[in-house]
Amino acid sequence: MINSHDRQRYSRHLLLGDIGEAGQQQLLRAKVLIVGLGGLGSPVALYLAAAGVGKLIIADGDHLEVSNLQRQILYDTPSAGECKALLAEQRLMALNPDIDLEVIDEALEESDFSSYIPEVDLVLDCSDNLSTRKAINRVCAAEGVPLISAAAIRWEGHLMLFDFRRPETPCYECLYPPSAAEPVLNCSTSGVVGPLLGVLGSLQALEALKLLLGLESDINGKLLVFDGRHHQWQRFAIAKHNQCPVCSGKSQG
Repeated sequence: MINSHDRQRYSRHLLLGDIGEAGQQQLLRAKVLIVGLGGLGSPVALYLAAAGVGKLIIADGDHLEVSNLQRQILYDTPSAGECKALLAEQRLMALNPDIDLEVIDEALEESDFSSYIPEVDLVLDCSDNLSTRKAINRVCAAEGVPLISAAAIRWEGHLMLFDFRRPETPCYECLYPPSAAEPVLNCSTSGVVGPLLGVLGSLQALEALKLLLGLESDINGKLLVFDGRHHQWQRFAIAKHNQCPVCSGKSQG
């Protein structure tokens, strides 16, 4: 049963027929790992904490720089130089002190992902480099844990959902094979418009809630590309490669 305190806090969820009390209880029981607390991780963490996701594991090893503040809405100017993960903990607990928050103030390696990912219901990849994205993808695919990944540069954003509970699902490696090099262009070298990360991070959070609630998503195994200048979306199906070193061992049904 939802107690009176939660009934007030989550009242707008309880009004929705496809969430209601049963759905809110599902969210309160859910466990989610968020990797990266920058421009994407900021809205993801804020919205999932506000929604009452019962346990959030948040990980980021960076310290806040003034240049981050143009897009990383978890933080403020007086906190420059401090650890992002610990700053995020303060903000999220102030937003919703009822959730269980586990804070990791260091960059995670693949061995770390192998420890954390089997314990959660969902992973949100909000990282900013290809090697981390691929490591997360490998462990999620091996453990059958759904993964929602996003990226943004300049005025363009990408969004992907890989529901590895379904054997026909492709993976990040199908899109970016082992030969793919770290992109030369990134936010640090090419820039990014701040609200674009808010759009993509918010959509990651939205898809996360749908998945945790057991609602159907029609973007599994697809790449969504957003043109922020012209407000246009394109959608591409990601082909599951028979020789993919990550997911080719999983039956396509």
